[in-house]
Amino acid sequence: MNPKHENRLANETSPYLLQHAHNPVDWFPWGEEAFERAQNEDKPIFLSIGYSTCHWCHVMERESFEDEEVARLMNEVFVSIKVDREERPDVDHIYMTVTQAMTGSGGWPMTVMLTPDRKPFFAGTYFPKATLVNLVRQVRDRWQDQRAELIGESDRIAEGLRQYLERSAPGDLPNDIVATAADSLMESYEPQYGGFGSQPKFPTCLNLIFLLRAADRTGKKEHADAALRTLRAMRHGGIFDQVGFGLHRYSTDVRWRVPHFEKMLYDQALAVMAYVEAFEFTRDPFYRRTAEEILEYVERDLRDEPGGFQSAQDADSEGVEGKYYVWTEGEIEQLLTPDEAKRAKRAFQTSPNGNYADEASGRSTGTNILELSQISHDEYTKLQPVREKLLKARYKRVQPIKDDKVLTDWNGLMIAAASQAGASFDEPRWTQLAKGSADFVLAKAKTDQGLLHIYAKGRAKGEGQLTDYAFLIWGLASLYEATFDVAYLRQAKSLAEEMIQGFWDSKLAGFHMVREGTEHLLARPKETYDGAIPSGNSVAAYALALLARLTGDAKLEETARKTVRAFGADLAQRPTASLGMVTAHDLLAGGQEVVVVGEPNDPATKEMLAQLRTTYSPRKVVLLKTPSNSEVLAGLAAFTSDLSAQDGKPTAYVCRNFACELPTTSPFKARSLLERAAK
Repeated sequence: MNPKHENRLANETSPYLLQHAHNPVDWFPWGEEAFERAQNEDKPIFLSIGYSTCHWCHVMERESFEDEEVARLMNEVFVSIKVDREERPDVDHIYMTVTQAMTGSGGWPMTVMLTPDRKPFFAGTYFPKATLVNLVRQVRDRWQDQRAELIGESDRIAEGLRQYLERSAPGDLPNDIVATAADSLMESYEPQYGGFGSQPKFPTCLNLIFLLRAADRTGKKEHADAALRTLRAMRHGGIFDQVGFGLHRYSTDVRWRVPHFEKMLYDQALAVMAYVEAFEFTRDPFYRRTAEEILEYVERDLRDEPGGFQSAQDADSEGVEGKYYVWTEGEIEQLLTPDEAKRAKRAFQTSPNGNYADEASGRSTGTNILELSQISHDEYTKLQPVREKLLKARYKRVQPIKDDKVLTDWNGLMIAAASQAGASFDEPRWTQLAKGSADFVLAKAKTDQGLLHIYAKGRAKGEGQLTDYAFLIWGLASLYEATFDVAYLRQAKSLAEEMIQGFWDSKLAGFHMVREGTEHLLARPKETYDGAIPSGNSVAAYALALLARLTGDAKLEETARKTVRAFGADLAQRPTASLGMVTAHDLLAGGQEVVVVGEPNDPATKEMLAQLRTTYSPRKVVLLKTPSNSEVLAGLAAFTSDLSAQDGKPTAYVCRNFACELPTTSPFKARSLLERAAK
């Protein structure tokens, strides 16, 4: 930070923008002031998009944006705009699409040159200082000498971009789409170490959930085996924080050994969902333990005091990537008893000379990334006091910064994940974790005008986008199934109606990313690609299908079907690009509704629910009708109105596509009926 400089970013709440508030570059936030300045001064726009925990964003700032010479040149040539991609995923998506089209790849920091009316004519990612200086000079010369040609290029790019981003490709999906998608995904499966592709390897936990469900649907054991092997390999690898828990962003190598060290909330949420799904599929406690370890990290390190979840933790500390997480054997020996140190070095596979090499230079750092060896459950239990000593010592190091903004959509994912864990494990701790976030988001980010996207520095702001609605609906529906509090089901249904009203494409079907009238955008994208975060359309389709099954609302189900069909032609050709959408289609193809009628605190009711939850039936929903909620529940889910307890005992109604079996008061009979209905 240079205190003699202060630009307009000093008034922002985004940790990423505040990191650049004292650059000598005269940064503007995205908005009308910047665009008017560009028009009035007849300058092109330098658009830089990144996020607070991005390693190469930090590098480019140190090399270029803090440099007086570079800043002087940029201020002369451009109006410069900084965007936090997590605050404005719409802006990020539009210009990332441009970057990928123009360069064949993408990433952050993203660097895009625009005309004053926001049309792109150049795009790239990270540039070293010398390259950036040369690039700025070239743009200056073209803007002066070849303006007409450059504007013509930008017009063509903008028109093609608009057509691409707002398109639909309707079509019906083939009956075997689940099997076809799973087989297609398996073509890139890497069997030696698990995962897909070579390197870098991303967790892609949504894909692992899909493979387990595909195995259940098709009976192909190899699909489940691939998912389970990958989940085990990730837990044992360096991509998993063996001391503090939680998943790092991705592995730079094929063996899951060397991570890119940042930790993102959405990765934790999707990983919890995958490990919960694996536990339900196998009943193997390894997967439950891992899910709970990730939740422990989130609860300890990412939970905002009022209840929401913070966004991310940086890869860097003291300007060095990974420094916070790596260990020398000498440090381990100094902190532990001789026996403990021996156990730690063996369990975490350390080396006296270190196993971690600098990514850029390839030189050994002398430090170790900890990996977990294949040890027994008993050995793992004995390792815990050692791990806790290391964690306590690690907290005394300079910690990576945290991006403390609370994002509505990412919190929605974490609410869904913690709710699923709480219900599956019958663990109130995780249900309460989900409830705290849900109550916080509903109190702070839900207004009479709709959802807001961000809560930071004591205030909520930013118009809610499709992912805010879709992810939060998913979270609230999942929380209902964990708590059976009808208030969450009511909120989910109300938000679903708002989402359809505000984002639905009434001409071509599917959901736009932003509401109509959102300012300063070249297009209203309709995103379906499931990357590190599932797309808004994928989750909207899934959440509406889930909510339709919970409520029996045929309109919600029809909207979910129309969403899938709106992109059906593309899905049929490239199903692995949107496995979340295929998962939604799978749920729409048929599932089970179970209504338990009884007192919530009756041990017999609890036993009924416990038996129903021990069956792997990922397309089921469970509702609880009680004397105190029956009227409200009937208003939300009319099909429950005539269901009653038999002989004064807790009673289960097991239905398949709303056609119900005869009621039963036997928990074991209810489980048997569910297993039969799920086949």
